[in-house]
Amino acid sequence: MLDELIREIKAFIIETLDLEDISPDDIDADALLFGDGLGLDSIDSLELGVGLQKRYGLKISAEDEEARRIFSSVRTLATYVAAHQTV
Repeated sequence: MLDELIREIKAFIIETLDLEDISPDDIDADALLFGDGLGLDSIDSLELGVGLQKRYGLKISAEDEEARRIFSSVRTLATYVAAHQTV
């Protein structure tokens, strides 16, 4: 179940951020999403947050102390979605 969601989250990131020339297989589920990992920035995090709310019914506030941990990798994001999904 989590493996399916990880693949779905990878595709969601690519689609939401309009990443070109990258496939879900190119994204390491445990690599950092920001900085030296996938290289996302704060604007990307806002877009992902809006996308998560639309697709999964989740709202993660930037002020949430957990947000940094939740968005650290595809795996941590998928784990959070699995535990809190309402849609």
